[in-house]
Amino acid sequence: MVRRTLLHTALRAWVIQCWWRSMQAKMLEQRRRLALRLYTCQEWAVVKVQAQVRMWQARRRFLQARQAACIIQSYWRWHTSQTRGLIRGRYEVKASRLELDIEILVT
Repeated sequence: MVRRTLLHTALRAWVIQCWWRSMQAKMLEQRRRLALRLYTCQEWAVVKVQAQVRMWQARRRFLQARQAACIIQSYWRWHTSQTRGLIRGRYEVKASRLELDIEILVT
């Protein structure tokens, strides 16, 4: 009788221990998954911030280059408008005044 009672008690303790170990394993797995999820969220946030900063830097460089191109184009257009045309003219000196007749031809 005592042996049977001890056997039943040992089996019940063994069942409780197995249940407790499985619960601990489940809780450890849940903690591991939560930690992994938090890590991936943080990494994703860092990647997003880096992408935004790089986009802002690239846009700033693009706008600076575009502004420089506009300035260069305006100066070039002014220069070509000043030097592109052929200036033909004739002049006569009559008495004490100068009469000019200038034609500007743009080709």
